[in-house]
Amino acid sequence: MRNLTESNLTDAVLAKLEGATDPRFRQIMESLIRHLHAFVREVELTEQEWFAGIQFLTATGQKCDDKRQEYILLSDTLGVSMLVDAINHRKPGGATESTVLGPFYVPGSPEMPVGSDIAVGVEGEPAYFSGRVLTPGGKPIAGAVLDLWSTDGEGWYDVQKPGAPMRARARIRTDGNGRFAFWTIKPVSYPIPTDGPVGKMLLRMGRHPYRPAHTHMIVSAPGFQPVTTHVFVEGDPYLESDAVFAVKNSLVTSFVRHESGVAPDGKRLDRPYYTVNYDFGLVPAEPGRDGKG
Repeated sequence: MRNLTESNLTDAVLAKLEGATDPRFRQIMESLIRHLHAFVREVELTEQEWFAGIQFLTATGQKCDDKRQEYILLSDTLGVSMLVDAINHRKPGGATESTVLGPFYVPGSPEMPVGSDIAVGVEGEPAYFSGRVLTPGGKPIAGAVLDLWSTDGEGWYDVQKPGAPMRARARIRTDGNGRFAFWTIKPVSYPIPTDGPVGKMLLRMGRHPYRPAHTHMIVSAPGFQPVTTHVFVEGDPYLESDAVFAVKNSLVTSFVRHESGVAPDGKRLDRPYYTVNYDFGLVPAEPGRDGKG
């Protein structure tokens, strides 16, 4: 461990893992150290740049709280979240594809009956969602849960507004035929938060911060693998340049505009509204593992 140099330092650090008893931990740390050291050598990192990186990571941590996760935002905007997602969720045909959780998920949304309006008092254009939760073979899954959250019509999540109550969030359970329905607002495209270190990073990269319009959901049922996903709006201008690389063709669907009148559930509206129909597919859980319901 004496006389460490640019050429032998990496091997010296790797040697310190000899006492690691967890094989997977050791594998991950060995690869991390090798790649991190290789990065420093490749760009010949200066001391000023190294310290700027330390300051960036420190500021990222300081921006996190119980309602915002700047590190998730960092992972999302660098494509890491979607790469991890792709590796861990290779799904068969008939299964809904997954995508990023995002930094604004909040557990504990209220459970509401099928057909409820989960966005009462939220600004935006009304939208009626309906569909089914199915097995890959097309059989309905009764009692599946859709954990839903969305922005308002101006692109803000409730947690981004200090003191705002929980809104545009709910848990809807499918009926005996695997069907669900709920009212919310038509999602709109919006910028991810740019008031923190990740926003400054995007600016220096010459990138825009916008996400295409989407509604979030985690779909789960006992005995099935849960899926974290979005439903995107067909025609949104940011589908080809999502700031977090999360768009998949199978998750993009049409939101059909209707003039005022009687909606599919019999509700009468005095203004235009949208309807969207989308079916979700869940695959059975692995032996010994159960889905959430």
